[in-house]
Amino acid sequence: MMESKNNIGDLICGRYRLKMSGAEFRPLVMGVLNVTPDSFSDGGVYASLDLAITHAENMIAEGVDIIDIGGESTRPGSPPVSVEEELSRVMPVIYALRDCGKPLSLDTRRAVVMREAIAAGIDMINDIEGFRNEDSLRAVSESDCGLCIMHMQGEPQTMQDHPHYVNVITEVSTFLAKRVAAAEMAGIARDRICIDLGFGFGKTLQHNLDLLANSEMIQSELRLPLLVGLSRKSMIGQITGKPVEQRLAGSLSAALVAVKHGARIVRVHDVAETVDALKVWQAVESIN
Repeated sequence: MMESKNNIGDLICGRYRLKMSGAEFRPLVMGVLNVTPDSFSDGGVYASLDLAITHAENMIAEGVDIIDIGGESTRPGSPPVSVEEELSRVMPVIYALRDCGKPLSLDTRRAVVMREAIAAGIDMINDIEGFRNEDSLRAVSESDCGLCIMHMQGEPQTMQDHPHYVNVITEVSTFLAKRVAAAEMAGIARDRICIDLGFGFGKTLQHNLDLLANSEMIQSELRLPLLVGLSRKSMIGQITGKPVEQRLAGSLSAALVAVKHGARIVRVHDVAETVDALKVWQAVESIN
């Protein structure tokens, strides 16, 4: 069973304590709630407050464990939005959902947005820049929210132009270790931190595959829960030859592979299908 391979402590996310190993552990499903007009998979679909709330309610009914709200597209080539625009997109959704009974995560790289979201009751900050901005570290250090520290090479506008590593596994692991150390120096307890290898963020298909195959080793070295986001990404399209709207089967397979390689949390667009797939996986895994 997974817990015998790698015992990881609970993850503290604001109002919630999430079990990450042990007899009661099961892989958690983080559902994507994009309130952007230009995200690669569902841009504009949930841009209005009513549609966003309805989608969140549907994900809760489908068994989601965490809801991840995003107000700025980080797809390759995407332009940045202003702080004011990002706040106008995400804050009404946070206020509307903060008592929904599920941990709320915010996908942002701006300290100002982090502070506003924390004041509104957000439970986790998911930063694609790995909290490299010292002001971002200060913003979260003054709270009890969880942190998802992610690796990204370059910037969203150019990150997929020419990704290059001497050793992608070593370089990503080293980056994450340094950012975790910086967070601890800022007074953030380790049990508030999870890590994300940043699949598709400045990586080729081979880089992504190498990281996925070695993800449990990286998690073991850092002794922190691993969050994996592969849903509908270009690597699925490269492998299957399918466009974004036809990547469900590939995304489900990727989620199961990620969990098999140690992932504690999978970030997905298709919650109901992923929940069912993981139930089957868990039923078989619990026998071993």
